Amino acid sequence: MLQRIIDLNEINEDSIFLWGPRQTGKSTLLKQLFPNNPYYDLLKSDVYSRYKLKPSLFRDECMMLDEGSVVIVDEVQKIPALLDEVHWLMTNRGLRFILCGSSARKLKRSGANLLGGRAIRKVLHPLVSVEIPDFNLEKAINHGMLPRHYLMENPQKRLQAYIGDYLQQEIIAEALVRNLDSFARFLEVAALSDTEMVNYTKIASDCGVSSKTVKEYFTILEETLVGTFVPAYTKVVKRKVQVSPKFYFFDIGIVNYLLHRDGLKQGTVEFGHAFEHLIIQEILSYLDYFESAKKLSFWHTQNNAYEVDAVIGDAEVAIEIKSSQNINSTHLKGLKAFQEEHPSCKLYVVSMEERPRMFNGVEVWPVLEFLKRLWDNKIILP
Repeated sequence: MLQRIIDLNEINEDSIFLWGPRQTGKSTLLKQLFPNNPYYDLLKSDVYSRYKLKPSLFRDECMMLDEGSVVIVDEVQKIPALLDEVHWLMTNRGLRFILCGSSARKLKRSGANLLGGRAIRKVLHPLVSVEIPDFNLEKAINHGMLPRHYLMENPQKRLQAYIGDYLQQEIIAEALVRNLDSFARFLEVAALSDTEMVNYTKIASDCGVSSKTVKEYFTILEETLVGTFVPAYTKVVKRKVQVSPKFYFFDIGIVNYLLHRDGLKQGTVEFGHAFEHLIIQEILSYLDYFESAKKLSFWHTQNNAYEVDAVIGDAEVAIEIKSSQNINSTHLKGLKAFQEEHPSCKLYVVSMEERPRMFNGVEVWPVLEFLKRLWDNKIILP
């Protein structure tokens, strides 16, 4: 059984909202950690119908629990009215809750009771390298890091079903878009822009919709936790910089499916893009799990002469991600230009080289060793 590293120890004192994209393993995790606690699974039609018709039944049942008991409600966004009962039980009975779901979008849009800051927000990401014994980089790049997909020999049908379920359960069921065909087309075009700066006008032209609609579609992806924007590092010292963000889907396997690519091999452009995405995915998960106040950004000059893939905090760490087995001075151009403006910045290259080395003041690390150091808090201090 995979050991997830997300920390839910706050449940000893506070309630928790546990969000995460579908199939990241939220239900499995909760059943593993709390096997004997009251568990309400709103995906079950009979359970859903029971409390949808009469939410007060939930309160009546929880009144029988001892003070301080922990109650789990899975897919809580399906019945927003339950949150009023949860609020009352927290206040009057001293119960604590883990409220689990794929996103808070429906709750926010319906004006549901989000407990006024009485519950801590946590997000479960796809698997990260440190959670997988004998982590296989090639498998991760081709299959993605959703637990079921990573562990399968051929996840293509699962990936197809995942996209279908997302469109059905998140988009159609909640009537988030008027034209499903244009949104499905947008998903593919957005995948083409993965790891690249977002150009709303170009994406709109490729999809046959307005730039305003494209921005709304990206907002849907963010609010349903299917992707995230990484902002540009905009502090100007010498060189003018780009300000457009990049967008990353939450899992590289989803991008592979949307782009109809499979069997990615080292040395190809496609492998390089996927390699960068995977490292960014790990960094984002690390910052979230360790609740770091430091933010991830990237640096790109307006004349396109220099770029750094990842900047941590206020220029504390800069990371270039290259799937090359032989890092040379050309690969360091962006890092060295960034260092000219931020001399105290620590510089790293993540690579496919066999051994770590110091090259022109830059630490070059093989990818697996870099990831181990990342999760050992030796790259970024939380």
